[in-house]
Amino acid sequence: MIEKVLIANRGEIAVRVINACQEMGIKTAAIYSDADADSLHVHTADEAYPLGDPTPAESYLNILKILDIAEKCGADAVHPGYGFLSERAEFAEACAKAGLKFIGPSAEVIRGMGDKIGAKRTMENAGVPVIPGFTGEEENETLEQSCERIGFPVLIKATAGGGGKGMKVVDSMGELDDAVASARREAKSSFGNDELLLEKYLEGPRHIEFQILADEHGKILHLFERECSIQRRHQKVIEETPSMAIDEELRKKMGEAAILAAKSIGYTNAGTVEFMVDGNKKFYFLEMNTRLQVEHAITEMTTGIDIVKWQLRIASGEPLTLEQDDIQQRGHAIECRIYAEDPEQDFMPSTGRLTKVDVPHGINIRHDTGVKEGLEITSYYDPMLAKLIVHGERREDAIRKMEWALSNYITLGVTTNVPFLRAIIGHGAFLEGDIDTHFIDRHFKDWIMAAELPVEVLIAAAMDDMSRSMTIDSTDEKDEVHDAHSPWKHAGSWRIDS
Repeated sequence: MIEKVLIANRGEIAVRVINACQEMGIKTAAIYSDADADSLHVHTADEAYPLGDPTPAESYLNILKILDIAEKCGADAVHPGYGFLSERAEFAEACAKAGLKFIGPSAEVIRGMGDKIGAKRTMENAGVPVIPGFTGEEENETLEQSCERIGFPVLIKATAGGGGKGMKVVDSMGELDDAVASARREAKSSFGNDELLLEKYLEGPRHIEFQILADEHGKILHLFERECSIQRRHQKVIEETPSMAIDEELRKKMGEAAILAAKSIGYTNAGTVEFMVDGNKKFYFLEMNTRLQVEHAITEMTTGIDIVKWQLRIASGEPLTLEQDDIQQRGHAIECRIYAEDPEQDFMPSTGRLTKVDVPHGINIRHDTGVKEGLEITSYYDPMLAKLIVHGERREDAIRKMEWALSNYITLGVTTNVPFLRAIIGHGAFLEGDIDTHFIDRHFKDWIMAAELPVEVLIAAAMDDMSRSMTIDSTDEKDEVHDAHSPWKHAGSWRIDS
């Protein structure tokens, strides 16, 4: 068994991995930039080591610094979390050369699945359904001819990276040249690679992914699906499982395809095979994420399987003792991603000091976070503060529980997307399960927060503003509200006994 793990990440995922390691008796070492010196993952780990300069290139993306710390602290394995170096083949290779176990698939697999064109060819050759498109190998075919063959609308995608960068939807031939040029610039800037591919753009598709586990002895299992269709600019916002879009027959076919996809590339450890499902219940391979997913918690809630612990066991050489027929989905789970951002200002990231953090507690409510009161939220990293996860016996139970949890979720000092999440969860179409990847664009394109706020939030805001006003210098105007994001800026009329 692995004895000591260096977590090459930060925030809530670093805390999540640290907790799993400690429950298994594995020592943990955290790393942190100057901006994260007081972060929760630093205080949670058994040991913590500074990276210095908070810019990502000099901290969490600096392979040499991280490997040097791993050697000095005596770690025998590295967990990359997600984001940063988690899907960098060169990092997996560097870990192997340093004698460290990389908790994830091989560098060869990461490299193969990181190239969307190569991944698509591999899946097509393995018999996994793929979306019709253009990969650059079609003999003597131009982009224009490919568009005519595929049919508009088409989706332009960068072959490297993800997160919606370098992705454009084209509805006509007249839009093609400008869209291609824009996608190339964005892809080059984000990934250092301007290679593109084209795919048929599916109307009203649902984004459904399958979690897989694969040991180093050839055994591969799936842990069922997650519905990830609630997205903003191709970034997932709310996830749930099971999906209302698929029946048992389709679930079985997609699970088998996910296992086939993993088997075709010799996959090991935890991973996710992502599919798009159209209105006719046809599914197509989208991509494979060669890492732990942000939304893994909802799968854990419905299956009772700790995915991170299995990552550690698999990396230690242990065989999977689970059997596919024994893995069952129980109840329904929903996850909301809590971001420090302002939905009313085009989701601009919000920075500042967290003066108040009060989260809901209850049966089957899980809060994965890497922040705490007093922490400074900076602009250096992704603005996700936490993940709020609930589990209910039925979908309607989970929705009701999430509505209550979000209503009792209080953070002051930065603006968050919690009111936006509440609006989505309470929307009639969401309640009916009438969702696809265009849900937010269709229903919340120009969303403005409602005037009313929960009384608890108003009281907490009042106390926070009062405490701040007591510290204002006597030369300042006492009646001025100095926090531009104060809830009082948005609050409507209310009665304490209403």
